[in-house]
This record gives sequence, C-alpha cells and structure tokens, in this order.
Amino acid sequence: MSRIVISIDRITQTRYGVKNKSKNRMKKDRIIILGIETSCDETAAAVVADGRDILSSVVASQAHLHSRYGGVVPEVASRAHVEHILPVVSQAVEDARLTSDDISAVAVANQPGLSIALMVGVTAAKTLAWAWSKPLIAVNHVHAHLQPALMNCEVIDLPAVALIVSGGHTNLYEVCSSVQLQLLGTTIDDAAGEAFDKVASILNLGYPGGPAIEKIAREGNPNAISFPRSLMEKNSLDFSFSGLKTAVLYYCQGQDMKGQNRAHLMSRQEVADIAASFQAAVIDVLIEKTRRAIERVGARTVLLGGGVAANNALRTALEAFCRNRGLAFFVASKPLCTDNAAMVAALAYPKYKAGLFADLTLEPKASLD
Repeated sequence: MSRIVISIDRITQTRYGVKNKSKNRMKKDRIIILGIETSCDETAAAVVADGRDILSSVVASQAHLHSRYGGVVPEVASRAHVEHILPVVSQAVEDARLTSDDISAVAVANQPGLSIALMVGVTAAKTLAWAWSKPLIAVNHVHAHLQPALMNCEVIDLPAVALIVSGGHTNLYEVCSSVQLQLLGTTIDDAAGEAFDKVASILNLGYPGGPAIEKIAREGNPNAISFPRSLMEKNSLDFSFSGLKTAVLYYCQGQDMKGQNRAHLMSRQEVADIAASFQAAVIDVLIEKTRRAIERVGARTVLLGGGVAANNALRTALEAFCRNRGLAFFVASKPLCTDNAAMVAALAYPKYKAGLFADLTLEPKASLD
C-alpha cells in the first residue's frame, strides 16, 4: 500500500503539478471525473466530462496472464494491478491533456469483485482524492456496466429493463434512473460469462471463452444439439447456467463421466455445432427472462450491457426481439462492454450532481449490495 501512496504523491507533485498546466484547459463549468476500475483482471482508468464525453480511456488487460489457468487467479490479478495502476492512471490523465486542477472528482469501483483486486483501485483513488483535495465517489461495478448503453440515448422512455451480462454476474434490473436500479433477477450459480469460459475450456478453445465460443459458433448449427434451457419457476427472473454447462460436459465426456473428454477428437464442425448450440441456449434463456421482466414492469425500453453484451448473436437477437414488440433498445458499444473505467466515471457523474460522495474510510466489497 505504501508503494502506491508514495508513487501517486510523486506524480501529483511533478507531472500534474502547477508547473505543467495544460495549454487546453477545460471550461470550469464542466464536471470532469477520473474513474478507476480494478474489480477483476483489467486495470483501467478514464477521464469523462459531464458523464458522456470520454476524454481518455486506458485499459491494461491481464488475459495473457490468466489464460494458462483457464480463469482469473486473484493473487495474480492483484499483483498485476499493483504493477499497472500508476502507469494506467498517468496515461489516462495525460491523454486527456489535463492537470489535477481540472479534475472535479475521483471515482472508483469498490464493489463487487475480487477483494484484493478492488483494494488496489480503492487505495489509489483514495490517495488521489486526498492528495488533490477532490471528492471521492464510490461506484457499483455492475451498475456501471449500464452506463455505456445510456450514453447512446438522450432521453429514456421509462419504465425500462436493463440486462447486465458479464463474467461474474447476470442481472436484470428495473431502471428508475441512472442511479436508481431495482434488482429483478440474478445469477444463482454460474453467470453467463462464466459458463462461456467453462464451456470453452471443455472444448479446448482457450481463454477468455466468450470470444472463442462466438467465433467458432459462426461455423456451427445452433439447432444441432438440443441443450437444456433452465427457466426455473414460471415467473422466476433468476438465472442458472450450471446445468447447461454440465450438459455440454456430459455430451463431450459421457453421462457416467467415466470417459475421456472427446473434444480433442472431434472435427472442427462438431465443435462448432456444440458451441453454436450452447450459445443459442444461453441467448434463449436471456431473452425469455428479459421478456418476463418487461411484462412485469411494463417496460418500454430495454438496455443491454456487460462483457457478454459484445456477443453479436445476443445483440442481434435482443434487438430483433425489441423491434418486433415496438420497444426501444440501447446497447453498449463493443469497446465499452468489457470492464473499463469510462463506465465508472460516467456513473459517477449523476452521483456527483446528487452530492453522493464517499469518505476516505471507503473499503472494497466482494459482494453486491
């Protein structure tokens, strides 16, 4: 922790100090927020003005570090965050051509996520807020995934339903405002993104699994294999993808689980058919649950965000579903679907205007409030 504090203090006095004033200073009436994100395996920082204008966005991915393990290793992630946080924050402010005087507040994702990963970002944000005498804003990482979709619309026709689909969370919300979300349904076991990673591992497609599954699924037949769609009770809005993942495992290894995984013996077409059928099953469940949520709240708008929202098949299917029912549909741009700090800074904007600030006792929280 001392390493982070000392280094940020040094940067504050030199690179962003009075002697290095930007020649293109921002107007004083703009609210400019530095966002920091370290909830999992991306170290990210971004500067966003007025909740919409992205002045800079820097992301240091750790995918290459975790690919050998087939998933994120918390200790490895935390060490990489410590290594990357200062260069990433430095680059974000430099790319925005600002000084610390131009920053209105510092925002950080403090929940949910890996505690030892969140700690790095929270420590950096608290130190900067103290050193720069700026307000500190705590942001819910999952809620922030909604912001890139909101950036695409000036006015939302409420009530609205938001589907957030990521590696660790698959949630449905009723959107009352950008800072007021009512949870309607959540993951009870494997999230959709986690299921993608595990099925990719079964099929020897590598990590991260989402892009790998989507790529080979384009060559497959989504109707080749009838995988289960877990919808649970009639009115349930919760999600369960563990059974679907297990069904793929049984298909590749046999119902008694005594045989060897046949994936490495399969033709490319067989693997593509499995991937396409699995992906179709996930999308069917996501759309059906979204339909139930729409009917429950009488929604007129649907919003989609999160890492899995980058999946073209999901984007296309949900857009078609909304169009056929006369519903407005907004989705995050692909570069902003995966973890980034622009979404953190964007959500911090309405919190700043509402005076929803944190103090320097802020701590990371692994679970979702």
